[in-house]
Amino acid sequence: MTVQDIMTELKSRGSESIKKILLKHGIREPLFGVKVEHLKIIQKKIKKDYQLAKDLYATGNADAMYLAGLIADDKKMTTADLQNWVRLAVSQNISEYTVPWVAAESNHGFELALQWIDSPEEYIAAAGWSTLGALVSLKDDSELDLSKLKSLLTRVVKNISTSKNRVKYAMNGFVIAVGSYVTALTETAIAAAKKIGTVSIEKNETTCKVSDAADYILKIKERGSLGKKKKTVKC
Repeated sequence: MTVQDIMTELKSRGSESIKKILLKHGIREPLFGVKVEHLKIIQKKIKKDYQLAKDLYATGNADAMYLAGLIADDKKMTTADLQNWVRLAVSQNISEYTVPWVAAESNHGFELALQWIDSPEEYIAAAGWSTLGALVSLKDDSELDLSKLKSLLTRVVKNISTSKNRVKYAMNGFVIAVGSYVTALTETAIAAAKKIGTVSIEKNETTCKVSDAADYILKIKERGSLGKKKKTVKC
């Protein structure tokens, strides 16, 4: 399939009602309003395609950018590719899902995430924290820098209350991910979550909720699912 073939199909599958919902959730124009289930139909046809993913992402269309993340050949993504992707990730679903997913499954996720969390741009900093959360859910604990993760939990406790809206949300998700997937730091994450307490963000008239990190981790513990890693974070 070519970019034009895909854009034509995306347009045909667009929905004004879905588009309105996505716009409320921080997705920016241009977009057609395509359901993820329809994007996955196209994904199954293509599977992985490094160049096609980059070309789709470059369209700036939020639906095409999300699809680009699904078909990206993550291990081929260069640092320059990922830096470009995060710079263009102005839609909330792209900055907090697509880019982190691809970065986490690439060879450069950790180093880039540590750069991104220092960005003054809200969407880039949120992408960094989301990438860190994705990484800990994928990588074996032996591959993780536990000391650095512990210091990052301390940083979240210190800074979350004064951070920007989406950064708060991503930081909270990072605490949950560490507590759920890195058993050596579960208790540290729970302690951090209790210090943080309730995290409030602007919801832009949506019904989205911010999970209580401590409760979330404890529920995972009760289910006996602590430390069970994912094969992929893409969905």
